Amino acid sequence: MRLFSTIQKRNISMSDLGLRAVLWDMDGTLLDSEKIWDISLDLLAEHLGGELSHAGREAMVGSNMAHSLTILFSDLGLAYEPEDLIQAGKWLRNKTSELFDQGIDWRPGAREALDMVAAAGVPMALVTNTERVLTERALGTLGRSRFDAIICGDEVERGKPSPEPYLKAAAELGFAPGDCVAIEDSPTGSAAAESAGCALLVVPCAVPMSPAPGRVLRESLEGLSWEDLHAVWRR
Repeated sequence: MRLFSTIQKRNISMSDLGLRAVLWDMDGTLLDSEKIWDISLDLLAEHLGGELSHAGREAMVGSNMAHSLTILFSDLGLAYEPEDLIQAGKWLRNKTSELFDQGIDWRPGAREALDMVAAAGVPMALVTNTERVLTERALGTLGRSRFDAIICGDEVERGKPSPEPYLKAAAELGFAPGDCVAIEDSPTGSAAAESAGCALLVVPCAVPMSPAPGRVLRESLEGLSWEDLHAVWRR
């Protein structure tokens, strides 16, 4: 309804729009929450009797909880059984929840970028590998009403880098992935969006990103315009 109202006011057709929806990653893209994950993962490593390496932490960026925990145990040189991962996941989930509840900073320009897309009347989805219980806490900062769909890491069979989260988000909005621009910060998330067939804008945060065909890199979301997003979609 929001998109249709905008079309009516501007007297334009859907074919004129081209870009139909914007799909946002959360951690490191909209919210500066990778710094919070740094803390909780370091504390978990300490709890397990070790120290997380820089390479281990970098490998986790953009990943889901289950994969991150396997990386952590391997990085620490610890053998593990499924129950060990379950208990570590509970510990990490509780600690990260505490830290999220203390407040999460926005990434530069992110709030204004969300407002810009909303003002254009274009549907938006939040597409994150973070579990629903933690995403709900982050929505206190982001604002639940901004998003027409919210896809969390524990609500798909395969999280990023699988394309499934982005395919599900596009389907819930009623568009083909090729009608959408995904905005990501990590190699894991970028691989998911590209595999799904979305146009991709990358704003690196914790991990450097390299140029690639069909991928647009930008230093910050500050000053992002609708014309910028449409240019990403046209590539």
